[in-house]
Amino acid sequence: MNKSVLITGTSSGIGQATALEMKKRGWTVYATARNQQDLDRLSEQGLIPVKMDMSDSASIAEGAKFVLEACNQNLYALVNNAGYGQPGALEDLTVESMRKQFDVNVIGLQHLTNQILPAMIQQGQGRVVHISSVVGRIALPFMGIYSASKFAVEALADVQRIELNGTGVKISLVEPGPIITQFSNNAVKSSEHELPTSPSRFTALYQQEFAKRKASTRNKPFALPPQAVAQKIAHALCSPHPRRRYQVTFPAHAGTLLRRFAPYTLLDYVFGKALTHRLPPTP
Repeated sequence: MNKSVLITGTSSGIGQATALEMKKRGWTVYATARNQQDLDRLSEQGLIPVKMDMSDSASIAEGAKFVLEACNQNLYALVNNAGYGQPGALEDLTVESMRKQFDVNVIGLQHLTNQILPAMIQQGQGRVVHISSVVGRIALPFMGIYSASKFAVEALADVQRIELNGTGVKISLVEPGPIITQFSNNAVKSSEHELPTSPSRFTALYQQEFAKRKASTRNKPFALPPQAVAQKIAHALCSPHPRRRYQVTFPAHAGTLLRRFAPYTLLDYVFGKALTHRLPPTP
């Protein structure tokens, strides 16, 4: 039986790797992107392109309707991968930047899921995979609003997994650590203008970190290619007994253990020390 899957955010990175992996396995893949150039490339790769902007509820509804009609309401799986990370100390973030982070990573994700679920429930089977993050289990300084959005995704999955009991629809979370993609660089490029150049207690740190990321071509320690995440997603989609959570990379496993066993005082001390080392010396 040929199965179909809708994957969001497939223009690069984890989304693209997952789309190609599922196509290789013989699935019909509906792949979303925002830009026409990316949509054309997806079509050339043998995927079915779907224009969708996760910050636009009308775009989400229109894209979901197109997919469901194209597969005669028989969509088997949804992979919620699209998202981005807004860096910055919480005190420096504007209301607009915080709202946009949640609009895309949380509200858009759940809105799309709600558009797709009725068809899955009607057919008595389906899979939903949310791409979370290690920072959805253990929050990092200067990634607070992104961490908060991933904490929210974790909660949504945990609740809806129970609410879907008996429907045949299963939900899994995939929690990557550092992955070799353009995620961090894209976050810097798209969000640099969102952070204050002055006055802020952390202006010098922002400037230092932005310059470092632009100049560096090295990957973070323990980083794995996006195909490693794609393999975990494929297991969640294909296994008769998918796991509730999948960790990818050593830091993801370590973060889960720290969250479970380390006291808050220890975590505060470790992250506080790391912050002190990152701050530029005071003139």
